Amino acid sequence: MTSQFPVPLSGAAASTLLWADETSIETRALEQLRRVSTLPWVHGVRVMPDVHVGKGATVGSVIAMRDAVCPAAVGVDIGCGMAAVRTDLTADDLPDDLGPLRSAIEAKVPVGFRGHRDPVNTDRMLAGGGWKPFWDRFGDLHSGVRQLDIRAHKQMGTLGGGNHFIEICLADPDDNGVEAVWIMLHSGSRNIGKELAERHMAIAAKLPHNAGLSDRDLAVFVSGTPEMDSYRRDLDWAQEYAARNRRVMLALVCQAVRESFAARRVVFDEPISCHHNYVATEQVDGLELLVTRKGAIRAGSGDLGLIPGSMGTGSYVVRGLGSAASFYSASHGAGRRMSRTKARHMFTAADLAAQTRGVESRKDAGVVDEIPAAYKDIDEVIAAQTDLVEVVAHLRQVVCVKG
Repeated sequence: MTSQFPVPLSGAAASTLLWADETSIETRALEQLRRVSTLPWVHGVRVMPDVHVGKGATVGSVIAMRDAVCPAAVGVDIGCGMAAVRTDLTADDLPDDLGPLRSAIEAKVPVGFRGHRDPVNTDRMLAGGGWKPFWDRFGDLHSGVRQLDIRAHKQMGTLGGGNHFIEICLADPDDNGVEAVWIMLHSGSRNIGKELAERHMAIAAKLPHNAGLSDRDLAVFVSGTPEMDSYRRDLDWAQEYAARNRRVMLALVCQAVRESFAARRVVFDEPISCHHNYVATEQVDGLELLVTRKGAIRAGSGDLGLIPGSMGTGSYVVRGLGSAASFYSASHGAGRRMSRTKARHMFTAADLAAQTRGVESRKDAGVVDEIPAAYKDIDEVIAAQTDLVEVVAHLRQVVCVKG
């Protein structure tokens, strides 16, 4: 089936293409997109079907810039993204009561603002190498965060709150009726990424070349300046922190699963991992540009990606189709249909329990703003981007851990 998208955004300055119906996008988000398109450094903007209002720039957008980066467009959760791994467990292996499995995961991975009591010993787990040179670079970061080194160590391998999650999922049945068990998680660079982002956003806002901008949050750094060099150094480190954080968490959850199924040896496939709040230097339209994906994943030809829904609606494993029109991108999730504040006013814990029936998860007032009804329909979001990705697997969660 041929996609009806993309369509151009009316009133935009730089080329701005939508994988969504303009009339379905909230007015404030459209205004943000148009403001971003007027920045003199912008080559083009691509808008994913999960688009919604963000700080400075919309969540669900891809901004290709010439020799410039907008730190607010990247956001405060630098390097936020997804990781997942398929296991050789099946639905038949899962117990009727999944509460103990959820508790086992929560015992391994701190959630919310918490960190580990002692830093995780990454030398004793399957979490990749290069740890010493990575941590040695901490001393080169912005001077305002250097007192946070102990906290950054203790938050390595932790979840955070908000829309971050750890899930045990079941894939749709294969040809033999087997439902494979997957582990999926969503998190980023924790407090250290936020602290770095806020400091650099404050620096950018005071630079003379940003004085005339209509929105202070659209302040940029430009190439060839010490401010840009400092930001890129800290940005790259925070993006690596986020990727390593997911790697450590995934290893911890795999430990919890192994221990929960101690009667057998659980086998795990190669993990899938992808950022969805980040900057990369890429070739776009024959030019070398700085591409910011704010709530979007790279979907180059063959790239595996993860597009989650909400606590009760399932997620997708996808493979990129390499669409040059989208700047080789796809959506990062379902996208919010309403703010957290509105969701808390509109729904109750009872509503949350009803909408997450069948999922072993928190069902209290503290996570009502994560209720499935606060998000767009993930199936509609996937259907809007059939020219960007193909579906590899559809997953439905049976355990969801939230901060």
